[in-house]
Amino acid sequence: MNIKLLSMAAIAVALVSCGGNNAGSQQSNLPAKCDCPDNGKATMRQAFDGKFLLGAAVNVRQVKSADPKVQCVIRDQFSALVPENCMKPEEIHPKKDLYDWRDADAIVELAQRNGQAVTGHCLVWHSQLPYWFFKDDLGQQVTKDELIARMREHITAVVSRYKGKIKGWDVVNEALLDNGELRPTQFYRIIGPEYIKMAFQFAHEADPDAELYYNDYGMDNPSKREGAIRIVRELKAAGCRIDGIGMQSHVAFDTNLDEYEKSIEAYAAEGVKVMVTELDLSVLPWPQGNYGAAVETNFEYMKEMNPYTDSLPAAKAQEQTDFFVKLFKIYLKHADVIDRVTFWGLTDADSWKNGWPMPGRTDYPLAIDRNYQPKPFVDAIIKLAMEESK
Repeated sequence: MNIKLLSMAAIAVALVSCGGNNAGSQQSNLPAKCDCPDNGKATMRQAFDGKFLLGAAVNVRQVKSADPKVQCVIRDQFSALVPENCMKPEEIHPKKDLYDWRDADAIVELAQRNGQAVTGHCLVWHSQLPYWFFKDDLGQQVTKDELIARMREHITAVVSRYKGKIKGWDVVNEALLDNGELRPTQFYRIIGPEYIKMAFQFAHEADPDAELYYNDYGMDNPSKREGAIRIVRELKAAGCRIDGIGMQSHVAFDTNLDEYEKSIEAYAAEGVKVMVTELDLSVLPWPQGNYGAAVETNFEYMKEMNPYTDSLPAAKAQEQTDFFVKLFKIYLKHADVIDRVTFWGLTDADSWKNGWPMPGRTDYPLAIDRNYQPKPFVDAIIKLAMEESK
């Protein structure tokens, strides 16, 4: 989940073929020796190797950066990458007859050089879609048959291009309401609930070897948990491939970790992998509680909601460390069913939490600080992982 903070610049590129070559699937392994400085300390990538993939969502600026400290953090700390925005439909398919592959290609190529797994994010989501997707040439709502055709064409083009290069796809994103019922998106209203099954079918046809996931926020909510389980069961009953559930994990200090762990156990009991897909922990006060990732929620700036403009006080940093230690103890306990833990962003400076649900704030929700240095809690979770290995 990420809010697009700047309007997309006009794209003036020719339509590129949607074919891709069949390179081998990405594998998680430690990077070869490089020119990055070695301070003798273990990295997250090293500590969690053999337990689960440790990932980050990256943006295009970071991927293309010539700054060694940026590239070293990406390479050394993480074994998996997720494109933060550039594979979402409005970026990769801005016009009906136009695909812009440049940024998505760059992320896949970087991951290949680094020996990192890639997750494609995301194929079907009600947000960050281009305007044309639901409109015909006259500006009227498309028919059911036309929307199915567009969904099939989009999924087929994107998945086929990266066939053999991407470990798995977030096929459908955020299709549930908090009460566990299906969200009344335009996909739902025009096609019906079967759009979810169709999306998984189309993705599997385009790359039979790719893993397929359902991804959502608030997945520790018991009602939403039941809704996600229902999706898994219905997909399986229809003969569709579904490999995993993505728990976005935009957590807060008051997140109920007992319910959170129950969700991990419940999803695993359905025979699917569990992925922590969009992990961040806001240290800032919330106007009315944690909204997870409900992007429609916005508040006007209030100074009292932005208390750490210069730096994070030591006491608050310790509170963050204590929380992440509890969280990673859960992850390590369930490492047999957890396939990946991915922070939603590379550094605090780039986190979407600085601008949501209130613009203009300074937040500290990620593992890497604004100077591309690991935060205090990183040493703590590395120690946990290494003790687990003994």
